[in-house]
Amino acid sequence: MIKQEIQQLITDRKAHIGVIGLGYVGLPLIVEFALKEFASTGFEVDEKKTVEINAGSSYIVDVPSNDVKKCVDNGTLTATTDFSKLVKCDVIIICVPTPLRKTKDPDMSYILTAGAEIQKYLRRGQLIILESTTYPGTTDEVLQPMFEEKGFKIDEDFLLAFSPERVDPGNPQFQTHNIPKVVGGCSKDSTETAALLYGQIVDQVHPVSSARVAEAAKLWENTFRAINIGMANEMAKVCNALGIDSWEVVSAAATKPFGFMPFYPGPGIGGHCIPLDPHYLSWKARQHGFDSKFISLAEQINSTMPNYVVELATEALNNDKKAVNGSKVLILGVAYKKDIDDMRESPALSIIDLLRADGAEVSYHDPFVEEVTFDHAYTIGDGEPLKNRELTDELISSSDCVIICTEHSDVDYARVCELAPLVVDTRNALTNGLREASKARVVRL
Repeated sequence: MIKQEIQQLITDRKAHIGVIGLGYVGLPLIVEFALKEFASTGFEVDEKKTVEINAGSSYIVDVPSNDVKKCVDNGTLTATTDFSKLVKCDVIIICVPTPLRKTKDPDMSYILTAGAEIQKYLRRGQLIILESTTYPGTTDEVLQPMFEEKGFKIDEDFLLAFSPERVDPGNPQFQTHNIPKVVGGCSKDSTETAALLYGQIVDQVHPVSSARVAEAAKLWENTFRAINIGMANEMAKVCNALGIDSWEVVSAAATKPFGFMPFYPGPGIGGHCIPLDPHYLSWKARQHGFDSKFISLAEQINSTMPNYVVELATEALNNDKKAVNGSKVLILGVAYKKDIDDMRESPALSIIDLLRADGAEVSYHDPFVEEVTFDHAYTIGDGEPLKNRELTDELISSSDCVIICTEHSDVDYARVCELAPLVVDTRNALTNGLREASKARVVRL
């Protein structure tokens, strides 16, 4: 049986692993397999990435270049733009983006393109796994029929499963090997074989009854976060209206040892998952006549947080008898979260757009991002690109307002509080001691 054939290759570490898409998910994953001495080939449409990997260099913060070089030198890792080499792979894992269209509907083009390449080179004896976040039903409704068009049958010729990616860029505590892996197949044999595969590189595998359960689990995780962040943002607005420190409130509530999980307000939500994944779930729900009100409300609250931050900055400048129009505003941090370079869906970009639309002279400092362009789907504007500015004393002191959008660790916030006239802190980056000693007027979300 095909299950036994593939499982034997996995157990003997002779299975050739192919990963399509070498971004924040695909590169850490393939390096883990390569470090465990599986022959691994990464497939990319971006030739620059393949050149870097084959040179032993990493472009992902969480993947040390030393690990990439070790695998390349050992011959267990290679990258290519030649998809015909898929035929050599015993396991093919799809890790491509799943963005939204402007209509907020799922954009399946990357999955379909990857599926078409696999279909072209599909052979008997392959395990295909989708990791890209998507709506429940994608694996068995979209991919399985594509492969069966060639006359192949699941369990007889190929196996097919879904295992949701779980990555937290910039988190040194949780990385690929110690994050539990959920696995659901389109057949029992597929589930068992995919679970065996991931068990070679991760500490814990959690098999579920179907690919649809695994697909829904991923969306549930991130929808849970999006809704609770939305509530935190709503509470922050309420606390601000009441003259209460929202950060002190959530800190006090978090002392409860049961029944409460702290979520924190911010300038908006960013990254590839939380702003997008709930839309996949609500879109699928609409296909079945169900209106997911919680998801829609959370999206409405979270997506308007950049406007609220600009309102706070505008009011603060007005109190200094300054208009936004003509004011110099310095943005600290444009990545969507601390200590990484990922700008996907970053709320800082919308804040910059809104401020520039109001006539502000905007600059930014981010030690991880050298340039910001405004020609991508994650931003509402199309202004001129911005270059990262060195955080000099002059830049800080000459700014009418400094807005902390991302609390990168290596920014000297004490110096910012010493030199800036006004600081809007959207991330609680300034400790109590800094705020008390600050010469700047501090406004917090």
